[in-house]
Amino acid sequence: MSDGAPALGGAGLQAVSTLPGVGPALQALLHKLGLDHVQDLWFHLPLRYEDRTRITALSDLRVGQDAQVVGVVEAVEKGFRYRPQLRVAIGDDTGHSLQLRFFHFNRAQAEQLAVGARLLCFGEVRHAALGFEMVHPQYRRIGAGETVVVEDRLSPVYPTTEGLGQKRLAGVIAKALALLPDETELELIPAALCEPLGLASLREALLTVHRPPPDARLDLLLQGRHPAQQRLAFEELLSQHLSLKRMRAAVQRRQAPAFASDGALRARLLAGLPFALTAAQRRVDAEVCADLARPHPMLRLVQGDVGSGKTIVAALAALAAVEAGWQVALMAPTELLAEQHLRNFRHWLASLDVAVEWLAGKQQGKARQAAMRRVADGAPITIGTHALMQEGVAFTRLGLVIVDEQHRFGVQQRLALHDKGVDRAHGSVPHQLVLTATPIPRTLAMSAYADLDVSVIDELPPGRTPVQTVAVSNARRVEVIERIRVACGEGRQAYWVCTLIEESEQLRAQAAEVAYAELAAALPDCRVGLIHGRLKPKEKQAVMDAFQAGEIAVLVATTVIEVGVDVPNASLMVIENSERLGLAQLHQLRGRVGRGAIASNCVLLYQPPLGRLARERLAVMRETSDGFRIAEKDLELRGPGEVLGTRQTGQLSFRIADLTRDAHLLPAVQRVGERLLADYPHQADLLMARWVGGAARFARA
Repeated sequence: MSDGAPALGGAGLQAVSTLPGVGPALQALLHKLGLDHVQDLWFHLPLRYEDRTRITALSDLRVGQDAQVVGVVEAVEKGFRYRPQLRVAIGDDTGHSLQLRFFHFNRAQAEQLAVGARLLCFGEVRHAALGFEMVHPQYRRIGAGETVVVEDRLSPVYPTTEGLGQKRLAGVIAKALALLPDETELELIPAALCEPLGLASLREALLTVHRPPPDARLDLLLQGRHPAQQRLAFEELLSQHLSLKRMRAAVQRRQAPAFASDGALRARLLAGLPFALTAAQRRVDAEVCADLARPHPMLRLVQGDVGSGKTIVAALAALAAVEAGWQVALMAPTELLAEQHLRNFRHWLASLDVAVEWLAGKQQGKARQAAMRRVADGAPITIGTHALMQEGVAFTRLGLVIVDEQHRFGVQQRLALHDKGVDRAHGSVPHQLVLTATPIPRTLAMSAYADLDVSVIDELPPGRTPVQTVAVSNARRVEVIERIRVACGEGRQAYWVCTLIEESEQLRAQAAEVAYAELAAALPDCRVGLIHGRLKPKEKQAVMDAFQAGEIAVLVATTVIEVGVDVPNASLMVIENSERLGLAQLHQLRGRVGRGAIASNCVLLYQPPLGRLARERLAVMRETSDGFRIAEKDLELRGPGEVLGTRQTGQLSFRIADLTRDAHLLPAVQRVGERLLADYPHQADLLMARWVGGAARFARA
């Protein structure tokens, strides 16, 4: 490591198109992933690893495990009763069999999977009607006399995009790694700061995570706790911390409008509400109002559990801005959530003669143009999705930006909306209020949101119906489906949420389609709906509208419904493969029920056997509905959510770091961050550019 200030040039800044075999088509696919330079490929890190180092006999398969098997096709069946599917039975010399099931296939594939063909398959083992199955496994045919060769090390699985397979992406990354420079050029953290921490070298860490050697500790790699992964997690957390600290300092040097008014509109809103604010809501409202009265930009995070009443606090802040003659923009990550805010604001503000404008991606043509004109003419409050940030959307006097569930937006996206309110002539910027329903411990909130002050609504309004939570083995799946049938027969509605370990919308959609077909067949008297991330916005909205209207009894969904859905009549939530999710996401999903007067239930379906961490997580969900207690327990467990499910990275989009798992690194991150900003500003700039990318420009604003 060097104490100098390396200027990362050379191989790292070469375009990916300079690598052998990377033509325009592949370059375009890599660009979708933000991979434009060779250095980007070095730091495109595996989501997880697959163990293809051994063959598992069919007699030794266990539900929930990923396994590599060899078998001979014994039977093939094409079914078209509910939707096309191809089922293939394979057997091995143990006398056991395994079913392979495909919902998406073509004629050539069906012909390849003929009786007598020998296959090498890799996939997740699931329960089937007559034994075990794999749904859409990876496979290849093996010649009659061919020797099966297994991998000698773990296989990395990378974040990718449609049209770019793992094998092809791994090949490009291998070519980039061949250009990896030595430590003097690669290292950006001065030795004086890094060596006392006992961390591995950066070059060694990158080579290990991309190509785990045969003697690497598999258990640590699979948990994300290997020293190489911890070295990279430290650098990523440090770069994010630096960018947020820079951003906060830069923004607070600016001016902002000080909202001064008699509060008449706020008083009328409070007087007309059918409920009284809780003590926690009043306290947070006072903190927000104090910020808005100062001539410097508010940067405040309001953190509150599901149903704690963050939206009314946001509405009161919005009225403070409107009374002072300024505009307000409220941005939410999905149209579902944005429309929920729109309904609430219009309901509350209807009697106050305060117009609330709507601007979202699904608006087209004349309606969109008319909405944009009203915003440009000074509409007091505008609510929408990322459409608010698009070119052509202009505000006259934007004084307050409210962002809900900001962890679903990148830093750059949030600040793009903030930029629309910048008055360059006077150096004035809007106030920022960020809302989140994902409770995290205060220590982590201060690290994850180093650019924000934190307020906590730690009290639920009276009248919320407690949700009874049970954990049920997948072996009792038929009982759970019967429970849904009874609930629907009583006029209630249910969610069935599908999760998947692979970070792919295509595979998530397939998992939901499998459950949809199963429930549609098992519940012929109930209308079953399906929603997932690959549906078009209009299709999603049509399904959600039908569910909210009570026309759909059971909604099969991916975690797209984690936030923004409010259906009081939905009283049953089933979460499939719940052992794969982190506590925060389980709590968010459970919050979709218990929103009315009906007694509600949450069923956590799991695949046995459960590991220790999964058992503890499900136990916490059964014991408490207190989001902050759940968050503290999540930190205590520091469970490897990335291995067990979709990335549980707290509030920021990290490539390798996990705020719960890697919390022990945060004190050192803060210490090293202070020294870097004070004594090594050039290295700090390069580090932010490496990990944060384009968003780093905001840190230097």
